[in-house]
Amino acid sequence: MSVSHKSRRPYDASLRQARAARSRDEVLAQARELFLVGGYAATTIAGIAQASAVSAETVYKAFGGKPGIVRAIYERSLLGSAPGSAEMRSDAAQLGATDPRTLFARFGELSAEVAPLTSPMMRLIRDAAAGGDADMTILLHDTERQRYERMRHNAETLERRGFLRTGTTAAHAADVMWIYTADSVFDNLVVARQWPLSAYAEFISDALVAALL
Repeated sequence: MSVSHKSRRPYDASLRQARAARSRDEVLAQARELFLVGGYAATTIAGIAQASAVSAETVYKAFGGKPGIVRAIYERSLLGSAPGSAEMRSDAAQLGATDPRTLFARFGELSAEVAPLTSPMMRLIRDAAAGGDADMTILLHDTERQRYERMRHNAETLERRGFLRTGTTAAHAADVMWIYTADSVFDNLVVARQWPLSAYAEFISDALVAALL
């Protein structure tokens, strides 16, 4: 006699993954607020967990501790505020550009989009590193290295496209772009001198045009 078995519906993990993603986003949002208000040392995993309505164990499992959370917040900030990551949009602009001045204007716009998100986190990281925190010192070095590597990538693309001034190397262009996209430039012009973001974007564009074209 044969035994019939009811067919089982395949397990759908999409809902669970969506909930986990929402929980992660909430932890990062709450942690960012707590870090920027209270500072790195004063912010605790317990406080982040309470603000996010999750357990401390959940936070540790997702990020491994405070250094991992700060790194994740910074990396999230690099994506920008518009759909699609800022890095991908920058690459697309470079590949499709026919006029370098228009491209540099786009660089300025992307800088003005990303800097308000990354600059406060860089201040947090620098302050913690200056206070002797070893993890934040490592993160500071990592972020600066990665930012330079990104500028070198951009500069090499400009060189291949023939957009750089005659005699200007990709290495020189990378250094110039690295300086102008530093968080200190944003802090001095926008935070300290209260420039509007549109003026900051135009400054980045004009400076790159003057230095590299």
